[in-house]
Amino acid sequence: MKFLLYLSLLNLTLLSQDLSLDQALSLLEHQNLEVKMANYDVESANLTQEISHSYHYGKMDFTQNIMRSNDAANVFGFKLTSRKASFNDFGFSEFGNIPMTTPIQGLNYPDERNFFQSKLSYELPIYTGNKISAYENITREMKHIALLDRNEQINTKRYETRKAFFDMALLEGSLTNLNLIYLNIEKLEEMTKEMIFEGYAKKVDLLEVQSKKANLSRVIIELKSNKELLYHYLSFLLNQKVTAIELPNYDLQEPKLSETQIIESNIDIKKAIAALNIHEHILNSEKSRYLPSIGAMAEVQTSDDSFLGEASDHSSYTLGVQLTWNVFSGGADSAAIESSRIQRLKMQTQTELAKKGISLKIKEIQTNIKKANSEISNLRVELTLARDIYQNYEGRYKEQLSSMSDVIIKQSSWLEKVLALLKAENTRNKQIFALEKLGTLTSGDTL
Repeated sequence: MKFLLYLSLLNLTLLSQDLSLDQALSLLEHQNLEVKMANYDVESANLTQEISHSYHYGKMDFTQNIMRSNDAANVFGFKLTSRKASFNDFGFSEFGNIPMTTPIQGLNYPDERNFFQSKLSYELPIYTGNKISAYENITREMKHIALLDRNEQINTKRYETRKAFFDMALLEGSLTNLNLIYLNIEKLEEMTKEMIFEGYAKKVDLLEVQSKKANLSRVIIELKSNKELLYHYLSFLLNQKVTAIELPNYDLQEPKLSETQIIESNIDIKKAIAALNIHEHILNSEKSRYLPSIGAMAEVQTSDDSFLGEASDHSSYTLGVQLTWNVFSGGADSAAIESSRIQRLKMQTQTELAKKGISLKIKEIQTNIKKANSEISNLRVELTLARDIYQNYEGRYKEQLSSMSDVIIKQSSWLEKVLALLKAENTRNKQIFALEKLGTLTSGDTL
């Protein structure tokens, strides 16, 4: 109830201010529909584990039989179970000087009889060769995998949310640069018109400027459309409408995680280890084929021709212990055990392969980050230089020392550097997010 109140207050607060990244991540874990579905899987796995644990306690059943019959065997059985059988039921009243082969009328053609039986039975497994324990361990590992799947889903959505925020920051930074270029083109357009009026420029110069202005306008519209799509995507992730966010610093810091830390905390590796444990428990279960099973049972009942009639006088009980032991199966048991052992060895190899694959992925991402860092550093210098060169050529054109084509070329170079820097920074951020996703765990990973 407290959390629901907090969530309601948070939603009301967000209506009056820009959504921050921390607020978005807090909402994500509780409102994202895919995370909710993963939570249901965890609850289901938890209930399956409870079911497996309940097998240790056996089962108790209550049975109420209500019958009516004139079948000779049934009627005699009803009377015997109710402790009401008499000599007359065997036809003793008909004995006399009659042949021994003569059918007994009273026994063969009894009157109809009601039968009410109330029975309570309990069965308890005493020893199953570790089958129940193995099954319980398997369901525990399945619950662990469900938790890891839920955390993986949260990590994926956190990755997508953070990436959307940083993509928005990059778009805003690029739009700032592009709007500055657009303003310069507008000034250049006005200057060209004045120079045409004074006879120092040609109409073709104005057409070149207007063509470049239209091209830049198209790029700005495309980036604004991308912003709108990002807001739609954030609304989908958070399961609520998002129209404004608080932009983070788009110069994202590289995480300080060692290769060992990443591998140890990687969810895919943890899932592989859990799967390996499952195969270990399956092997233990298969080994129980060579062992006996022992079970106990207890049963109490009362029966009469009326419901609970003279219940205490007509009650009975049964107690027992049963041992079953398969002593021969034509080699099927040993084959099943060997098959489980091979599957476990295969799973061990897959786990080692997964670790090697993660290690290779880490090195690849770290190399890409270094490459992107170098490219960004160079592009920032080139961007500053391209802007200065453009401004220089703009002044030279005004003094008729360079052509409009030269100015447009330099302006295109400036625009090219802006877009190249956007692409490089976006690539770097994607690699950093990918590295964080490999080695970051969310809360709730424990059993």
